[in-house]
Amino acid sequence: MCSVCSAVDQHEPIQRIASWLHDARSVVILTGAGISAESGLATFRDPEEGLWAKYDPMELATIAAFNRDPELVTRWYHWRFTKARDVEPNPGHHALACLEQRLATRDRSMTVVTQNVDGLHQRAGSKRVVEIHGTILRWRCTKTGAEKPLDEVSFDVFPIPSEHGGLMRPCVVWFGEMLPEQALAETFDALEHCDLFLSVGTSATVHPAASFIEVARAVGAKTVEINRDPTPISEIVDCAAHGPSGEILPQIMNELGQLDDS
Repeated sequence: MCSVCSAVDQHEPIQRIASWLHDARSVVILTGAGISAESGLATFRDPEEGLWAKYDPMELATIAAFNRDPELVTRWYHWRFTKARDVEPNPGHHALACLEQRLATRDRSMTVVTQNVDGLHQRAGSKRVVEIHGTILRWRCTKTGAEKPLDEVSFDVFPIPSEHGGLMRPCVVWFGEMLPEQALAETFDALEHCDLFLSVGTSATVHPAASFIEVARAVGAKTVEINRDPTPISEIVDCAAHGPSGEILPQIMNELGQLDDS
């Protein structure tokens, strides 16, 4: 039976989640757009702003759109990574980085599996991050597949020619493309060995991420949801806390600190 409380009355679920983290040996945390939104990044389904307001992100983020108008798509992604660069990791990101460090000192593991492409987890200090939708901070040649970090890519012209005769595109997974095999393999390996699974800032309805909780449940892991609003998994997780992850995760870390000190 799921334990669900509001953001203003959730001390019991926070205590429960902290207790499970205290005892866990292998933790998997799935994060989505909600945690980045708290840093000021709009989700894919939020209305765009400025000159991009007339475009549908769901239509720009495809290989067909890039092939049809590579200049437009490249300029849009240039705007997107500029937005990501200009915001900072929020307390939720920092809490997860601290949790990873705390677990590591006790010879326990934690894997952040993120659907986000903005690199905010790494900027907050998280080390083991699996980016199942790729990253906007690396670009690759459409002809050779050779990748470059963002700071080695010149945005003097749009679209961006590669030195091998192709064009440069972001290393993100566009709609209709396969997810990275290595990232999926790492994710399912972590899930199959976890004893605690947390879904943070995501509706968990897009596959294959929607199946992750089922894999965790199948191996007997406890399951947790932390999200601003209820989602389709709210009634099946073992515990849910609804509210901003940037408030809930630090509270959990404070509670965990008290348990570790006791």
